[in-house]
Amino acid sequence: MGVHGIGGDATARGVPPDSAPPRGGPPSIGVEEEFLLVDAVSGECVPDAERVLAAAGPHRWTGSGGSFQNELLTSQVEAATGVCRDLASLGEQLRFGRARLAAAARAGGALLVSSGTPVLDGPPPPPARGDRFAEIMAVYGDVVEDYQACGCHVHVAVPDREAAVAVVNHLRPWLPVLLALSVNSPFDHGRPTGYACRRMVEMARFPGAGVPPWSASAAAWDARVAALVEAGVLVDPAMTFWLARPSPRWPTVEVRAADAAPTADDAVLQAALVRGLVGAALADLSAGREAPRADGQVCAAALWNAARHGLGGTLADPVTRRAVPARRLVDDMVARAAPALEDTGDLDTVFTLLEAVRRAGTGADRQRRAARRGGPRAAVRMLARQTESGRLTGGPPAPPDGPPVRRPGTPPHATRGEEPGVWDARERVPEPDAPLTTEDT
Repeated sequence: MGVHGIGGDATARGVPPDSAPPRGGPPSIGVEEEFLLVDAVSGECVPDAERVLAAAGPHRWTGSGGSFQNELLTSQVEAATGVCRDLASLGEQLRFGRARLAAAARAGGALLVSSGTPVLDGPPPPPARGDRFAEIMAVYGDVVEDYQACGCHVHVAVPDREAAVAVVNHLRPWLPVLLALSVNSPFDHGRPTGYACRRMVEMARFPGAGVPPWSASAAAWDARVAALVEAGVLVDPAMTFWLARPSPRWPTVEVRAADAAPTADDAVLQAALVRGLVGAALADLSAGREAPRADGQVCAAALWNAARHGLGGTLADPVTRRAVPARRLVDDMVARAAPALEDTGDLDTVFTLLEAVRRAGTGADRQRRAARRGGPRAAVRMLARQTESGRLTGGPPAPPDGPPVRRPGTPPHATRGEEPGVWDARERVPEPDAPLTTEDT
């Protein structure tokens, strides 16, 4: 798909049309993950994408749309799952993609890192080869010269394109909440930014970034995109910067609010919640309930709150227009998605993974703790371990060609404090009202 629409549309690169939901079955799902490549010694980004992709070889699930791809800049690579019907299959493919790319990176002295922005500074990497990438560089100039932002993008099947646009309307108020849960980019080229999600600040440089506008129909959506292309601010209709959109080709909705997920479990959690929210939206549409026309400026304010503070602050609720603690909105989001999650059998998995985030903190929390203890390079090493381990709730990583180690949502088999490379008992995140200890300051 490319970095937030910059590289094109993944559905145009191989995800097959059988992503439509089976009759009476749960909507199919797929995830694209963007990663950084960093030098194993210095921790700085390296332009090693071509070598890593060649070493990784073909994706095991190529037949259902799985792929490894380059990105706009040569310090980034992408792993896309094929079409999945359940979270167990999704988790297996996510762990496979991470393990294969990590092994390919290590073979050349690099590390695969899942972070929304680079932790350490370094020279801007050259763009990837290709006419489209050259055109993008020409249109956006220095805005993209060092745009090494990475996200986690979730695709969920819907009945048709009209439904996709209507579902996006329903998703609008929840996009800042999905971001707050996923923040994983507190650093910018060696500098602590004070933001939990610096990636969102980088995205704001592009025209039309953020929460998409409410659209009355697919025709209205397409007309708006066409006007932006005509204005010269988008290269083509496949390139938009909104955090949710209907696919340009297939009956799917793509949600790209999340930072690059620290672990595969984090990505599974994001995917489960998105599918649950899509299911809730489809249920409302079937009952004739239109999405609330949440104010666009309040949505933008909520998105800024989420980027600045993650789960540690309040968000402007786009519907009530009141400030609400981010953690409470996460609970509200789960309650909204719960009926659909029960239908797919995913509710227990979501509760298990949310509890792991509550204990370990967001990706931004984890990066900051590691940097406080050992400097920015320690944060990079921690990120590399998390990326390849793939797990929030314990257990060893799967080998590049091995089976999944644990079905998502099953009880963790590691003792608290023993999960390798992710968190330990000293890193417990305090409850919002709990006094800080010297470990937390």
